[in-house]
Amino acid sequence: MERAEAYGFSGAMSGAFLLSCLLFAAVSRRQRGPYMDEVFHVPQAQAYCHGRFLQWDPMITTLPGLYLLSVGVVKPAAWLLGWTGSVVCSVGMLRFINLLFSAGNFYLLYLLLFKIHQKNKAVSGFQRILSALTLAAFPTLYFFTFLYYTDPGSVFFTLFSYLMCLYGNHKTSALLGFCGFMFRQTNIVWTVFCAGNVVVEKLNEAWKIELQKKKDEKISSRKGSFSDLTRILRFLVEYLLSPKNLITLTALTWPYIILVSLFFVFVFINGGIVVGDRSSHEACLHFPQLFYFLSFTVFFSFPHLLTPTKIRKFLLSLKKHPVQYSLVTVISLFLIWKFTYVHKYLLADNRHYTFYVWRKVFQRHELVKYLLVPFYLFAAWSFADTLKSKSIFWILMYFVCLLAVTVPQKLLEFRYFILPFLIYRLNTPFLSLYRQLLELAFYILVNAVTFYLFLNRTFQWENSDEVQRFMW
Repeated sequence: MERAEAYGFSGAMSGAFLLSCLLFAAVSRRQRGPYMDEVFHVPQAQAYCHGRFLQWDPMITTLPGLYLLSVGVVKPAAWLLGWTGSVVCSVGMLRFINLLFSAGNFYLLYLLLFKIHQKNKAVSGFQRILSALTLAAFPTLYFFTFLYYTDPGSVFFTLFSYLMCLYGNHKTSALLGFCGFMFRQTNIVWTVFCAGNVVVEKLNEAWKIELQKKKDEKISSRKGSFSDLTRILRFLVEYLLSPKNLITLTALTWPYIILVSLFFVFVFINGGIVVGDRSSHEACLHFPQLFYFLSFTVFFSFPHLLTPTKIRKFLLSLKKHPVQYSLVTVISLFLIWKFTYVHKYLLADNRHYTFYVWRKVFQRHELVKYLLVPFYLFAAWSFADTLKSKSIFWILMYFVCLLAVTVPQKLLEFRYFILPFLIYRLNTPFLSLYRQLLELAFYILVNAVTFYLFLNRTFQWENSDEVQRFMW
């Protein structure tokens, strides 16, 4: 990092943290007590603070990583500063843990952008800082910086694990992946993703040798044709079935293999991936979740995905491959018809934005969910088009992880999209400075509206005296 870039990054991070502290103070003044899921998380953390480690709220569905880390940070800080009494593990103190995670996420995003795009000499230090700032301000993630939720910590350890993986520190990466798993069980998918990066690197090397042997470089520039895809899949199967290659890959990825094995032991002993209340978190094949994620990504990455150039290219592709698109359309319609699930929380809880998205869009008419298929096709094509700089093996690996982390979820919840979105955005090429500034301005606008609604547009339910607030 050059001196000017280091100063610029320090200034941006300090400014963002100061602004977050001011916003944190505003949220804490308006919402002093636990809100939404905090009514489960805060008492559980406070029980740990008082040494009651065997106490557990059965309504909590995640492992105790957040509470253990909170105690590990708050208790020493309170001892050093001489704090005593209820302030030690107060709601505000526990929420502040996520403010620290938010600062850490900003730094990790910058380091990941630097590492992933280090070969692109055209990218300036200012662009890297601006992109890191934009992703750190990603509205769905940034909002939960100010509440005691698992999301900021979950993102922190997953991004840290990914960074260590890219630098080849796989034992450290697996250890950090375990920490991420302790925050949210589905993060095991991103441990597999890290192992997949190692496998992809070896596959890319072997594939180049394969092309050189056959003196056929055309396939690398013609991603997408059926014959090329068939050939790649055949090569993939042959490579992964080779005992020699399997031994090599196992030697490289054994820390991840151990962690994934421990995960399966946990699932077997626990009787499922969810701890606590399982009635509201049943796994199912909810394939339209992939379509919702693509729509979510287009909305938050419209400077990347929703451009006139991309629309023209998509229409040309549509004209060139009508049979393939027709087949994908039929499959999409079938998946929506047979695998659409509506969680009871989605219909009942009017505090979440997803409630209004579902009511205003999907519940307008039974046919709406089918009429959106053309938009889903464009979203999928545009999404894949922005990843064309990545190898076909990386794209396949990411797509498998994306399916694993989204499809089994019955509840439409934007928080579940945070990590797959960030991993995607970290690996897309840098935009022009104008589009980067447009994206940042859009995130700032969305955040401003979100916090204004949360702080000022309160309401009450008929059967409750508690103040209700709109949130992600």
